[in-house]
Amino acid sequence: MDKSKRPFLKSKRSFRRRLPPIQSGDRIDYRNMSLISRFVSEQGKILSRRVNRLTLKQQRLITIAIKQARILSLLPFLNNEKPFERKESIARSTGLRTRTRTRNRTRTRTRNN
Repeated sequence: MDKSKRPFLKSKRSFRRRLPPIQSGDRIDYRNMSLISRFVSEQGKILSRRVNRLTLKQQRLITIAIKQARILSLLPFLNNEKPFERKESIARSTGLRTRTRTRNRTRTRTRNN
C-alpha cells in the first residue's frame, strides 16, 4: 500500500497524565518549606504558573507564602551560588595625559610671568 493512500491512523502512544503539584491535603503556608521550595527556581525566583501547572488561586497563595517566608528569612531573596567577581581592569598608561597637562601648566605659568 502506498504511503499517500494509507488511511489516517492515530498513533497509539499512551501518555502519562501528570499529577497535580499540590495535593488536596497539602496546606499552602509559609511554614511548609518542602512545598514552597518546589515552586522557587535555583536563582530564587518564583516560577510561573505555566511551569508550575497551578491554578490561579493556588499560584496566588504560593506567591504570598513565598513572600512571607522571604520576609521571615526562611527563604533567601536571591540564591547566588557564585559571589560577584570583579574582573581586573587593564592598567591604562596615563603618561600622555600627564605630559599634556604639565605642558599646559608650564605654558600658562610662563605667560603669566
